[in-house]
Amino acid sequence: MHTANWVDFSRDQDTGIESIRAHFEGHAFDPHWHDTYAVGLTEQGVQRFHARRERHVSTPGRVILLEPGEVHDGVGPEPGGFTYRLLYLDPQWLSRALVGLFEQAPPRHEIAFAATLSDDSSLAHAIGSAFEALHTGDIRMARQAALDRLLDRLTRHVSWRQQSGPSLIMPSLARRAQEYLHDHMMDDPGLDDLAAALGTDRFRLSRAFKAAFGLAPHAYLVQLRLARARRLLAGGFSPADAAAAVGFADQSHLGRWFRRAYALTPAQYRRLCSKLPD
Repeated sequence: MHTANWVDFSRDQDTGIESIRAHFEGHAFDPHWHDTYAVGLTEQGVQRFHARRERHVSTPGRVILLEPGEVHDGVGPEPGGFTYRLLYLDPQWLSRALVGLFEQAPPRHEIAFAATLSDDSSLAHAIGSAFEALHTGDIRMARQAALDRLLDRLTRHVSWRQQSGPSLIMPSLARRAQEYLHDHMMDDPGLDDLAAALGTDRFRLSRAFKAAFGLAPHAYLVQLRLARARRLLAGGFSPADAAAAVGFADQSHLGRWFRRAYALTPAQYRRLCSKLPD
């Protein structure tokens, strides 16, 4: 990682919302996904990333909106790199909070963002205010008021889609492979094992899976483990115990993947979330 890169991370104990302000020059992070919504903005420089199978370019003041499970990467293609701030919002928290702002929220639906990038200056301002209130640990009433303003502005960019179920669009092979990986996260399955379980060959399986999810099966399995490890670390698990609990060979194996995806070590993330010593 470039020596000029830095990450400033915090976690709000009341809501569980994580806030991150970071700067990167050149390569920032590998393709990965979060199990939270990400709402943020570019502060400085040019931020280039892929999401929803498209390349996006964000410049100062532009809003970034990512849904849970959306694979994205990050790079600063120009000298001076880029600086950004993001809030990671728990899906259940966001759904409960937004339902109160919609008079007729449809049942059995989940929140979706209409677009990945936005030039809505009022939303950018609300994100900045909420970030400052949470990241600096302002008094509770100020944090709540800032979040209420953010939610109000966010409603302009939210749509409702039917909750995830068997997809008629996604090929059956990719969907069944995804289900298998979720069910066997701890088993360290090989491609041949996965293909045999689904009655296909590894090459057809890999093509179908990457076309559906934007990641190869092994990379998707790593992301499953990382998402689980983040939750365990935030709850106070040691990096070694978290690594063992999610199926990584050891703490160093978890650490390598964790840094590539999140630009923090597991010990740093645990300390910042739980306020416990390393």
